[in-house]
Amino acid sequence: MPPADVLVYTRTAGYRHDSIPAGAHALVELARESGFEAEATDDPEVFTDERLGRCAAVVLLSTTGTVLTAPGRTALEAYVRRGGALLAVHAAANAEPDWPFYGELLGTRFAGHPPLQPGRVQVEDTTHPATAHLPAQWPWADEWYDFTSPPRDAGVHVLLRADESTYTGGTHGADHPLSWCHDKAGGRFFFTALGHTSESYASPAFRAHLAGALRWATRG
Repeated sequence: MPPADVLVYTRTAGYRHDSIPAGAHALVELARESGFEAEATDDPEVFTDERLGRCAAVVLLSTTGTVLTAPGRTALEAYVRRGGALLAVHAAANAEPDWPFYGELLGTRFAGHPPLQPGRVQVEDTTHPATAHLPAQWPWADEWYDFTSPPRDAGVHVLLRADESTYTGGTHGADHPLSWCHDKAGGRFFFTALGHTSESYASPAFRAHLAGALRWATRG
């Protein structure tokens, strides 16, 4: 049997981020550095039980709109429920808008964002592999996603929050989660709202954020 690998999925049916090529390249590199084979694809036909059965993790990279077929949804849900790892990055918060299972994984939905601008990230979990390397207050520039409901209300484990006092246009107030994780559906799910720009994926701090997420999700 081929070694376990990481599948980075980049299909979009809505807005397509210019940063997807840089993000896919970085995630493939990070997966290989962690000892996995890796590939990036936008082909929905890869979502089969056989293909996902070889995956150590699946990454949805800024996927927008309906990007899976009905059989693909069935295969991905089965993969997660039997213990698979799913990571969702940035605009993946706006993927599969009419699929209830994916909404349950996210715990909320994308609502919008203010213009790209600098601000500050607050680290809530200082020991998680995705955040342990970060300073308590992390200067960063991004789109500072807002959500349709408070993610924490869905019972997720919050890792990072936005400090809305450091930028304009936030809608959540003092508790504005940006990254979270959980294992409520049988497998491990991780989300980060960060990663809008191509430059993000060259940032050592952000790359370590993604690499730590991958380690956590694959129980590495």
